Amino acid sequence: MKETRRRPARSKFSDKHFSRRRAPYHHRERGIELHPGADPKLKKIFAEIGTPAPAEFVPDPFQLKALKTIEKADCLVTAPTGAGKTWIALKAIQRVFETGGRAWYASPLKALSNAKLVEFAGFFGAEYVGILTGDRKENPDAPIIVGTTEILRNQLYDAMHHGEELATDFVVLDEAHYLGDSDRGVVWEETIIYLPRRIPLLLLSATVGNAHEIAAWLTAIRAKACRVVQETHRPVPLYPLFLHPSGTLLPLLATSDGGGKTKLYKKVNELLESRHTPTLGPPGRLPPFGTLLQILRKYHLLPAIFFLKSRADCDSALQLCRENRIQNPQQAEALSRRIDELTTVFPHVQRHRQRWLAEHLAVGSHHSGQLPAWKQVLEALMSEGLLDAIFATSTVAAGVDFPARTVAFLNSDRFNGREFMPLDATELAQMTGRAGRRGKDHIGFAMVVPGKYMDVRQVGNLFQAPPGPVYSQIRINFSMTLNLLLSHSPEEIKELLHLCLAAFQKHGAAMGGEEAAHAHLWEEFLRHLAFLKNTGFVDASDRLTDDGQWASQLRIDQPLLVAEGLRLGLFPPDDPVLLAAIMAGFVNEKQTDEHLDKKSLPKPLVRAVNRVIRGLRGFAKFMQVSGFDARPLFYRPTINMWAWASGWPWEKVIQAGQMAEGDLAMLVLRTADHLRHIRSLDEVFAPTANSAHAAIALILRDPVMPDRPGPLIPETSEKTAD
Repeated sequence: MKETRRRPARSKFSDKHFSRRRAPYHHRERGIELHPGADPKLKKIFAEIGTPAPAEFVPDPFQLKALKTIEKADCLVTAPTGAGKTWIALKAIQRVFETGGRAWYASPLKALSNAKLVEFAGFFGAEYVGILTGDRKENPDAPIIVGTTEILRNQLYDAMHHGEELATDFVVLDEAHYLGDSDRGVVWEETIIYLPRRIPLLLLSATVGNAHEIAAWLTAIRAKACRVVQETHRPVPLYPLFLHPSGTLLPLLATSDGGGKTKLYKKVNELLESRHTPTLGPPGRLPPFGTLLQILRKYHLLPAIFFLKSRADCDSALQLCRENRIQNPQQAEALSRRIDELTTVFPHVQRHRQRWLAEHLAVGSHHSGQLPAWKQVLEALMSEGLLDAIFATSTVAAGVDFPARTVAFLNSDRFNGREFMPLDATELAQMTGRAGRRGKDHIGFAMVVPGKYMDVRQVGNLFQAPPGPVYSQIRINFSMTLNLLLSHSPEEIKELLHLCLAAFQKHGAAMGGEEAAHAHLWEEFLRHLAFLKNTGFVDASDRLTDDGQWASQLRIDQPLLVAEGLRLGLFPPDDPVLLAAIMAGFVNEKQTDEHLDKKSLPKPLVRAVNRVIRGLRGFAKFMQVSGFDARPLFYRPTINMWAWASGWPWEKVIQAGQMAEGDLAMLVLRTADHLRHIRSLDEVFAPTANSAHAAIALILRDPVMPDRPGPLIPETSEKTAD
């Protein structure tokens, strides 16, 4: 039966837009007819659109206050994205650098660290800046280090173990709200707790709802004042819009009487209360994005970032933008030339399957399934104003810096890695932080697009809600336990646990709340300690054995399983390809062996993996009955890594493994990180360490890493950008 689609009734709003009526845009594939328009209320708002005239940079009062504060105290700066928090860090580091001191700038993401390396090298000089992430180690003795927070935490472990001072005089923790991240917040908390009090600490974040509580905790544990410098004013004002299904733009919110409170704009509310609410994205279908781009272009609302629900939606959206064909041949040529420049060290990315779409339609798809190098290309193009739109999952909000004039939301929920959950005020603030480019825009816009997964009232309320509080995510794990035992007795560790944020936040919350939080952590530590003693990593005197000493250096996902494999000689010491394949099994979290024909797998690989599985079976079972997680070793990631390490072409590995490029690249990078930790054990397991060194060279090649020097970098870098 042929599907019929009802053409939406002509909107009563379309005849009242403030510009002269134009012919409707048609989307032939769907039979949708849109009448671009804008509510009269927007005439004054849209009149503000434009680019500010070039002007000499003048620091804002909050920036100067933060610089003055950090001279005498720790400082937590909370300010909207784009307000200029990085300028504070640059100037504070400059002050340390000019007096012969050293500084550490820690960020949560490797991509963000790479971007800061470029920015800092341009500001201080490349010879004075180094980078330390799981993937890059360049100029590590430089006076200014940019890196991930995990690397800084690991350096603190080593300094405590050797009784040395951390080789820095100033630390910046960027994106400080990661302290409340469920997966990685423990690293931020450990870093703050272990950091010597002599080292001033500057924390930067756009979204910490309980900043004064965090500062009070820091003051309590570091025996020195921590001051909060708060800025709520956005340098580029944000205006929320609503896209009516007719194609007419409306204000989302309207100011109500006297108290300054806001509510949904009347026409938006009327639409939501109608019996049959039309949408631009029917269930299972995407809106006509090419037409939407034309509407945004008409009102000078480009470039735009569209937040979509899935990777597949982001990729499919590009195919709906055929109407956005670049008309100017010179512009298309310039875009193509810039992509060539950005990908000069990545031949594979030069042939990326979505390159034509970027060159000819000025659009891109940005998500975790894309190659990191291609995502960096898109970020550079967007930052340089060469793209009209990016279609992205919510991962873009986490520290990636390519602002747009407009951000658009099609969903009021967000995938947190496990399930879809309603957006909260903090997440919305991070996403809308990309709207409005300092120095390029007078005003930014956040556009709500109605659809099946959009709760307009919820989003309207979130626009008016403050960021949520940050809560402690500290938990005991084996890596933490081993590394603390390198330099502390159990009794000293017990006292150290009193310093955690969880205990501070529980204080006064309920009778004995602080003691209960500490008691829980202490019991968890003792449980981990008992297991380590039962398995020979800790002796009867609560000191690390020789095995415990080297196992503490395995700061990876499953350190004890890998350590047991090394103890039992289960890993091939003379076959880098097989070693890389086996390590891939230890980093895998998502893949399974469903629909995998094991009979077709290479016999040497099957024998090697089976040997590891059988050898670790008893240890893994003991972990599980003791209440600890021991993830199974799957064949699928091992076969993918075996193929890549064996020299298969990238496309063939992708096709055979049925993996997204970004997933395979992440598997390669994490496998290489595990191999680096094994390589560091050359004094204990020399042959296996040498094999790990060779395996790293086999898997870190184009398109995961460049085959030759010359990192992918943006053409320009704003020193005062946030």
